[in-house]
Amino acid sequence: MPSTRGSVPDPGAPGGADQRLRSGARAPAPHPHAPDDRGRPHRIAIVGGGPGGLYTAALLKRLAPDREVTVYERNAPDDTFGFGVVLSDETLGGIEHADPAVHEALKAHFVRWDDIDIVHRGIRHTSGGHRFAALGRRRLLGILHDRCRDLGVDLRFRTEAPPPDRLARTHDLVVAADGVHSAVREAHRDVFRPHVTSHRCRYIWLAADFAFDAFRFEIAETEHGVMQLHGYPYSRPSPDQQPSTRPRGPQHEAASTVIVEMREEVWRAAGFDALDETESTARCAKIFADALGGRPLRSNNSAWTTFRTVVNARWSHGNVVLLGDAAHTAHFSIGSGTKLAVEDALALAACLEERPTLREALGAYEEERRPVVASTQRAARASLEWFEDLGRYVGQPPRRFAFNLLTRSRRVTHGNLRLRDAGFTDSVEREFGCPPGTPPMFTPLRLRGLTLRNRVVVSAMDMYSADDGVPGDFHLVHLGARALGGAALVMTEMVCVSAEGRITPGCTGLYTGRQGGAWRRITDFVHDSAPGTAIGVQLGHSGRKGSTRLMWEGMDEPLPDGNWPLVAPSPLPYRPGSQTPRELTRAQLTDVRQQFRAAAERAAHAGFDLLELHCAHGYLLSGFLSPLTNHRTDAYGGSLERRLRFPLEVFDAVREVWPAERPMTVRVSATDWAEGGTSGEDAVRIARAFAAHGADAIDVSTGQVVAEERPEFGRSYQTPYADRIRHEAGVPVIAVGAISSWDDVNSLILAGRADLCALGRPHLYDPQWTLHAAAEQGYDGPGAPWPAPYRAGSRPPRTGRTDAPRPRLTLHGPRQDV
Repeated sequence: MPSTRGSVPDPGAPGGADQRLRSGARAPAPHPHAPDDRGRPHRIAIVGGGPGGLYTAALLKRLAPDREVTVYERNAPDDTFGFGVVLSDETLGGIEHADPAVHEALKAHFVRWDDIDIVHRGIRHTSGGHRFAALGRRRLLGILHDRCRDLGVDLRFRTEAPPPDRLARTHDLVVAADGVHSAVREAHRDVFRPHVTSHRCRYIWLAADFAFDAFRFEIAETEHGVMQLHGYPYSRPSPDQQPSTRPRGPQHEAASTVIVEMREEVWRAAGFDALDETESTARCAKIFADALGGRPLRSNNSAWTTFRTVVNARWSHGNVVLLGDAAHTAHFSIGSGTKLAVEDALALAACLEERPTLREALGAYEEERRPVVASTQRAARASLEWFEDLGRYVGQPPRRFAFNLLTRSRRVTHGNLRLRDAGFTDSVEREFGCPPGTPPMFTPLRLRGLTLRNRVVVSAMDMYSADDGVPGDFHLVHLGARALGGAALVMTEMVCVSAEGRITPGCTGLYTGRQGGAWRRITDFVHDSAPGTAIGVQLGHSGRKGSTRLMWEGMDEPLPDGNWPLVAPSPLPYRPGSQTPRELTRAQLTDVRQQFRAAAERAAHAGFDLLELHCAHGYLLSGFLSPLTNHRTDAYGGSLERRLRFPLEVFDAVREVWPAERPMTVRVSATDWAEGGTSGEDAVRIARAFAAHGADAIDVSTGQVVAEERPEFGRSYQTPYADRIRHEAGVPVIAVGAISSWDDVNSLILAGRADLCALGRPHLYDPQWTLHAAAEQGYDGPGAPWPAPYRAGSRPPRTGRTDAPRPRLTLHGPRQDV
């Protein structure tokens, strides 16, 4: 598989190796071999002659000219399977610091441009200010070949590398840069422990003998399904295509990379599985004739393939180290393959210079690079999954579709798109319906009879601070402060419907009149002191996760004494050492249903504006939904329809007594993060079922259902599940999960991935988070009114002196030491 990549380049790791490898640096004399450890390596073998391997060779030889550096490449020097390579400004900056000669050679051949064109249903939308630099892969390899030869690197083309074990015995360092199918990695598979994931799209790497005038995404909706073209120039266009934001570069033949991609089932339905390389190339040119201007495409040993994401548990073993695609892969749609390999080379060379032993150097290399790569792989996965599910979005309004595509990886956001091209962003906001000067997050949303003035929700967060289920002064201050902070909706913690349904002794409830009166005190404060702010109650039952200690005393650990009996769909403890619950009988199901109904009636009398039914995180109702926790054989277990039966009965009982004009939402875990658990498809069906019974929105969370879960944490990591439910179930959604910035909120709302965004920890850090978000964006309007007593604080206070005289004169001359 080619390692060429193409699309929006990602930022490099700040303060990385590129800032440490400076021109003229030299290594100390090499250390001799030692039995268990080695100093800076002298004899180095590099397996793989792609950009990463070649650049590693050049850096290591330049830093220590007396080193013996050998590159083994089984192909000929001019064999390459890609066409164009995109590098970011950050990566180029690292190259410039480490080896100005390579940078100058690259600079002479780059094509640069700023625009992205998105063509969908015959309409082209252009976004500018993106700063791309590309050149031909063959040209890049040629520059690196020349540099390696100039430095004295031994380049062995058409040569299979010796077996990895032999290389490791005869060399101080072996660098495995032999790609996604790395033979070196496979030889030590038990140590590196690679995990390879194949994805759902087929793609083919092609080229056109003309230069696109921008980075181009074109969508084709065919009778077989949706197909997409990714194209960008890598060689100078003809002279009549030279506006300032269009490609400019050295004089040589015009050419563009063209990648055609589609879902596997679309690929088969269109008959591509029966076509050879020539026929596939011609067919692609016909499908995308408009984008190509009727010109043909050409191939170079091009074949349809599926992308494989490679993750390794370890990157080094003894004196063998993985680099580039051998260590990790990132989907071509975010332009990071060659970039990551080059940055790996920079980091590896720097760590070898800085650390006294090889073991320490390889450990430092992995420690530095792994977080950067993990972040890039998360963005790449979000991007590739967006394109896998492209059919979900083609019905969006055209500008919103374009914005959604540009922000698909969550690295490009509303905020930096506005910096790059304010005109484009303004046009998307107008299409969305933002009043002038109003960020998307401050537009209103109506749910039944409740109008929320903005799209921010204070997420439900358990406080474990109640006395006998009664919320006290702490809850008044906690919820009241956040209501004064500008969010449209403030949610209570999970309020339990019975004493036995509590998680801990500190959980609040709505199973007594005294509790209802205490909640009324809080809702009255919110409505009186923060007019326009809604307050919602989340009703739930702990199920098998109850009778545990307060969070800070030991999360999910059973109480040392005073435990109460637990009930659940099936008699399965949450984790070893947890109490085993009793399986609910039919009579007990009726009792629990009535408890929810009675709590809902108290919630209505207490003055809550919205009610949320908690069917997530492994609590009682969630336990019915997941096949991992519901092993019943009666009418409430088995198929998803049967597992839904009791949660829907509870929902109906609550909806019946909850005032018709007030909305109800349902919180779900859209995945269990465990094999055999709730799937994304299941989550859509669950959402549809609740919507059909009258749910006004679905609050989409994930996990916490089983103790053995393996979540894929990261920024906004749960939002793709909300996105899917919103588009496939056709119901409004609340997105949660590591949404931490107002820029994220604006991006999610404007792209159509969520209707509301719930934030927890940011509101613990800053109760006025929403008001501060408005101030930081220069917004002062009905979506974020400051309470009258706080109005004087609506601007950040000045810090430090601002009246000091400015320097007026700078004298240049020799430094005078005193």
